Amino acid sequence: MTERTLRILVGKPGLDGHDRGAKIIARAFRDAGFEVIYTGLHQTPEQIVAAAIQEDVDAVGLSILSGAHNALLPRVCQILKEKNADDIVVFGGGVIPDDDIPGLKAAGVSEVFTPGTSTEQIVLWVRENVAPRA
Repeated sequence: MTERTLRILVGKPGLDGHDRGAKIIARAFRDAGFEVIYTGLHQTPEQIVAAAIQEDVDAVGLSILSGAHNALLPRVCQILKEKNADDIVVFGGGVIPDDDIPGLKAAGVSEVFTPGTSTEQIVLWVRENVAPRA
């Protein structure tokens, strides 16, 4: 029996209107053989979690440039936990100061990718750290 293809949701939480990076990483995930669900711009954490659960994803990748990462990324993790779906891996990327990364990880974000990280590095991290959910 072959392993199920990873399903990754790419989300843009908050009011950030720049989605080029999210679309680039979504395409990289697709090209790597993952199933990709892209939620589009201006999604609330609640909308992102609802889509993640409905689509039965293995991971949620959040792209954020607005500076609201300390509020929005932990909120996604919190709602997943409340919905008994905290086995969904959450990772993020965007303009996130290095000093904020430890707090995000303490809140449940598995990894944070900052500007300059290659799509190959992110795909490799997903392959090594995300497994299909049961």
